[in-house]
Amino acid sequence: MHMGMALFEALVVAHVITGTVGLTAFWGPIVTKKGATRHRKWGRAACYGFLGAGALAIAMAFLSLYGPEARHPEVTDRALFDGLFGWMMLYLGTLTIGFVDYGLAVVKHSRNRRALRSVRYQSVIAAVVATGAWCGIYGWGVGHPLMVLVAFIGIVSMLIQQRYIWRSADFPKGTHIAEHFRALIGMGISAYTAFLSVGLIRLVPEHVFNPAIWAGPSVIGVSLIILFTLKGKKAAAKPASGPRPHPQ
Repeated sequence: MHMGMALFEALVVAHVITGTVGLTAFWGPIVTKKGATRHRKWGRAACYGFLGAGALAIAMAFLSLYGPEARHPEVTDRALFDGLFGWMMLYLGTLTIGFVDYGLAVVKHSRNRRALRSVRYQSVIAAVVATGAWCGIYGWGVGHPLMVLVAFIGIVSMLIQQRYIWRSADFPKGTHIAEHFRALIGMGISAYTAFLSVGLIRLVPEHVFNPAIWAGPSVIGVSLIILFTLKGKKAAAKPASGPRPHPQ
């Protein structure tokens, strides 16, 4: 086995391990009480797992694009292969890291949104937008709408984040919690999509370019965002419970 292939397989194993940690722990913060100790512990485990999986996805993307071996010869459309397992994988890894970074940052700097305007955070957002733009452009060129769609979703998400970061007027109290939630759900969407691609080409290579399979995490994730957003609005609109004052 050539050194490049051995390195790639080692990265896949590490990606599976870190991804499994993230994908398992991801559901902990969703089902536990927000702000509780278990919520924070599950959240940290998911974030660390996804940070590792995202970084490894970026490394695998570069090896797929520039490695010495032509991997998966059963895939005859090499331009589309480079798109999905090179440029889109690179983008999804960057997007996952971007969501984790922002999701943690909005809580850390909940009292000072200006901190999110620093080069430290803006450079991560810029990297997501740049890789997403190229993913969309490449996907348009090879005629694969999925690449365009995921690029569009990620770029719009970054613009929504920038609105929170740069708006001069204050947001209602607790807005940072909604931003935190949406970012970490987005983290799950991008990580599930990237993680799915690693196993999909090995288990069912004949369906590797099936957009219905690739779109699954986005459909579930966006549905969760809508569900919890509506529940949050309903809870906010509900009058506070308590004993009614006695009439004078």
